[in-house]
Amino acid sequence: MHFQLDAETEAYRAEIRAHLQDVMTAEFEERLYRSGVAHDDAFAKGLVDNGFFAPTWPSEYGGQNRTEWDDQVLKEELMHAEAPVYLSETTRMVASIIRQVGQQSMKDRILAGAMKGDLTIALGFTEPECGSDVAAATTRAMRDGDEWIINGSKMFTTNGHIADYVFLLARTSPEKPKHKGLTMFLVPLDSPGVEAQAVWTLSGERTNITFYSDVRIGDEWRIGDVDAGWQVLSLSLQDEHASGWGPHIARLLAHAEQWAAATVADDGVVRLAEPDVRRRLARVAMEYEVSTLLQRRCVWMAEAGQVPVAEGPMAKVFSTEALVRASQDIVELVGPDAVRSYFEPSAPEQGRFEYLMRFSVGTTIYAGTSEVQRSIIAQRGLGLPR
Repeated sequence: MHFQLDAETEAYRAEIRAHLQDVMTAEFEERLYRSGVAHDDAFAKGLVDNGFFAPTWPSEYGGQNRTEWDDQVLKEELMHAEAPVYLSETTRMVASIIRQVGQQSMKDRILAGAMKGDLTIALGFTEPECGSDVAAATTRAMRDGDEWIINGSKMFTTNGHIADYVFLLARTSPEKPKHKGLTMFLVPLDSPGVEAQAVWTLSGERTNITFYSDVRIGDEWRIGDVDAGWQVLSLSLQDEHASGWGPHIARLLAHAEQWAAATVADDGVVRLAEPDVRRRLARVAMEYEVSTLLQRRCVWMAEAGQVPVAEGPMAKVFSTEALVRASQDIVELVGPDAVRSYFEPSAPEQGRFEYLMRFSVGTTIYAGTSEVQRSIIAQRGLGLPR
């Protein structure tokens, strides 16, 4: 087992970092923040044009046949820069599933456009009454000849108001056990009967509740077999559960170090020289290191052909909870000024401390709550009973 990066991967990281320094201007960041939408078409096309969209995909699909380590440094740099890539990530995730289990007609219709940044796909899993219990979905899809009629609603359909499609989980056999009667569909969001309403999160992000009222789609939009939706969905959940959030801790640490080095206390001593300040920064640095190692273990396993079933949730739950701890610790260290808002002129470090404290709370929910992650670790990693 090793977590070191070779020279080629480090060179790839340098290319990514240089590109992001060019495009992630202060004006661009502020526009994204004020819109609450983590997507920009021109930015996404720039990733495609520079080979930063799907580096591990085969070249015939628009990828570069790169390694899992190259993909990991790409994710690290994009997250550290807070780049607007969430819709690009969900598009690539669903495209990967279509590539594995989709009908040939859907592959021909979707894959090329997705890899060029010409079309986008949002996720439609969670429902207002189901929370993290995704399999309890009640959105119905009823067969009508060669078509399906969909009725129901989905919560937290982030980017559902701008995406071209939604990767939708629907119940097709209500009489079967909840995991057995589900089917996955790719639903065009311009279909009659689809409506998206804004929902704003604590961090200022816009997500959506989406409604489906007698939405008709052809059977060609089904992904996988009828009533085999849970197996299809598991392919995406596995990727989501293996997400690591360490780069956000790194960015928080960098801002805290800059603040401490530039701030002088009332007694004339630079804050960075104070033992308590150094102790808190060291604690954040250690949690970042652990988060990085846990995530890179998942990458090493993937490169070795192993599936990080429990290791992915370990990386996710530790890194997100570490981000919460670190952001709260730094706000306490900086004091009342730390709660000055993002982009407020007098806020230390452009208001990053206040923003990251709000943002961190949501990360413990994204891609499955900490409780869900711990259940996976216990049951599938340790073999404990439900």
